[in-house]
Amino acid sequence: MVHFGIGVSTAVTAVPDTLKLAGQADRGGLDLITVSDHPYHADRLDAYAEIGVLLGRTERISGLVSVTNLPTRHASMLARTVTSLSALTGGRIVLGMGVGGLWDDIARLGFTKLTPGQAVRAFEEGIRLVKLLGGGGEPVTFDGEFHRVTDLEPAHEPMPPVWTGSVGPKSLAVTGRVADGWMPGHAADWLSERYRTSRPVIDKAAVDAGRDPADIATVYNFPGRITAEPLRATRADDGRWIGGSPDQWIEELTGAVLEHGAAGFVLFGPGGSTPDETATARWAEEIVPAVRQAVAK
Repeated sequence: MVHFGIGVSTAVTAVPDTLKLAGQADRGGLDLITVSDHPYHADRLDAYAEIGVLLGRTERISGLVSVTNLPTRHASMLARTVTSLSALTGGRIVLGMGVGGLWDDIARLGFTKLTPGQAVRAFEEGIRLVKLLGGGGEPVTFDGEFHRVTDLEPAHEPMPPVWTGSVGPKSLAVTGRVADGWMPGHAADWLSERYRTSRPVIDKAAVDAGRDPADIATVYNFPGRITAEPLRATRADDGRWIGGSPDQWIEELTGAVLEHGAAGFVLFGPGGSTPDETATARWAEEIVPAVRQAVAK
């Protein structure tokens, strides 16, 4: 399955537009609505409060926090949050997880500042523990360096897929060992140097762990303009996607799936902005159905 979604704002001032876009995306048959997680900013909504409300106001679309700021959310409580959302929505949730990057901001919230090596080890522990705490089974005892639980009963609700936003080689290797999907950082796509150098790290770690690299999906945050008329060039001089007409988007995304194995795309506006209603409509009504049809042949 190829996933298609939109990314929406976490700004408090954007709430009315965000609620409207979520409903539009749901009615339009999209698969995902995503929000970012920056709890240290007072002008931003808490990501899980936001995604819970958006899921409660929709019927079919799934929610994704892209990606959960793991240093601020203990893995055992995160597991309870996500399995609860899954139970409440009929499984309409994907778990995004990140190492954490803005450590000065994280420290201002009162959490311990970790070194890069510690952060990656905590990240892997967190994913492993989260996966143990869904799907029922015997009580879990986990005695890690950063995460510890004792005789904790897993939720009966299955744990949803875990997608990461790994960037560095060590966290990419964690994705290969334990995650189910990867969203390349900085809106890098399948033609980027970041993808060409990062995906092999994931694949090697997966093979070394006895996993099939094909089981780890690559889903792209993909910003760009949807224009009425074709553009002379759909990519900038540095190779970054600019956008184009619906037909140009359809050609680009179909090639990404068929030639590069892309498993999904989350639409953003230029510069990573939230797409407006017009762009969302064209995405849901023109581009996505055509790509789905093309890759199903």
